Amino acid sequence: MPELVVQLTRAGFLLLLWLFVFAALRVVRSDLYAASGLRVNLPNLRRGKDKKRPRAGGRGGGKMPRQLVVTQGALSGTRIALDGKPIMIGRADDSTLVLDDDYASTRHARISLRGDEWYVEDLGSTNGTYLDRAKVTAPLRVPLGVPIRIGKTVIELRP
Repeated sequence: MPELVVQLTRAGFLLLLWLFVFAALRVVRSDLYAASGLRVNLPNLRRGKDKKRPRAGGRGGGKMPRQLVVTQGALSGTRIALDGKPIMIGRADDSTLVLDDDYASTRHARISLRGDEWYVEDLGSTNGTYLDRAKVTAPLRVPLGVPIRIGKTVIELRP
């Protein structure tokens, strides 16, 4: 085989190897960035008179959620009491709900109380967080009984 073909093959393989290394570093960087818990100031999502109005929609009417229930996935049946503290969800050992799921990121999502309503927020996960069938791109209010999907795990707020 000509020397030029051998050299071009080596250079091409080396280029592919470096592309793989950069892609792997990008994924690790995004996981570390999400794990750092960097906080971003977000605008208040409620407006004026909405604060006093009872919640409409959802399956729970005006009831306050008291627990987070895993309805599908490896942890099905798990219940977490809602005490006002944020619930971290992901593969990290210090998460409130630790998921053993290949589709979940180290710090995948957070469910937190804002005023008297619970919001779900994706923390820069690789595969995304879904509220019902909508991808979560900004903090979204979570009505009672509406499924939140993280990988193969589905959770709901219940009274």
